[in-house]
Amino acid sequence: MIEFYRMALPTRNGESWLAATLGMLLIFVPFLGNERTALAAITGLFLIFALLFLFRIQDIAVAARDVAYAALGFLYVPLLLMHLVLLRLTPYGVQWLVVIMLIVMTNDSVAYYCGSAFGKHRLYPLVSPKKSVEGALGGLIGSIGGSLLAKFTFFPQLTLIDALLTAIGIGILGQTGDLFESLLKRSFGVKDSGTIFPGHGGVLDRLDSIIFAAPATYYYAVYLFGMF
Repeated sequence: MIEFYRMALPTRNGESWLAATLGMLLIFVPFLGNERTALAAITGLFLIFALLFLFRIQDIAVAARDVAYAALGFLYVPLLLMHLVLLRLTPYGVQWLVVIMLIVMTNDSVAYYCGSAFGKHRLYPLVSPKKSVEGALGGLIGSIGGSLLAKFTFFPQLTLIDALLTAIGIGILGQTGDLFESLLKRSFGVKDSGTIFPGHGGVLDRLDSIIFAAPATYYYAVYLFGMF
């Protein structure tokens, strides 16, 4: 969240650290075991920062934009990552978390090598000029390999249909999560969200795929897993 707010609200250092601290705590609200608590926490955070920006105006011409960026930070990072905690609390929660990691990592790796070797058609040049259609398709094949590896090793409860659906769903959402973060960075005029990983960017650059994959996996595990 600090990386996000450094891009979105570079002049609001105090508010950024407060938002990051409260957002970090928000992720663990599901451990309290009450969905209403999570809703109340999100509502409370919005009200707190709406009032904070109301009475700490820096430039009224961009005040509404700053409030919108503050709200986007909460929706984008802690609200979506909260689904990892919710997923952990489901039956086979540990297995599901490893499935997400496997699918996202195999997707990224195979997409990179396929794109480097065969990439000729740009996927979405306005947002990410280097990504190719060939790389994206290769990434989905890698995702299927990752989910099948999970099924035949530590997660036999997955059916073949489960493995294919989760691979395709998580694989596509992981790629769109990467594109969405690229959209944010281009909009904010930065190359990387941070520098904590030399040559690879920041924490947000490493988690962008998982952020989008987390809620989809949780809802699949709750509503569709076991139907096949």
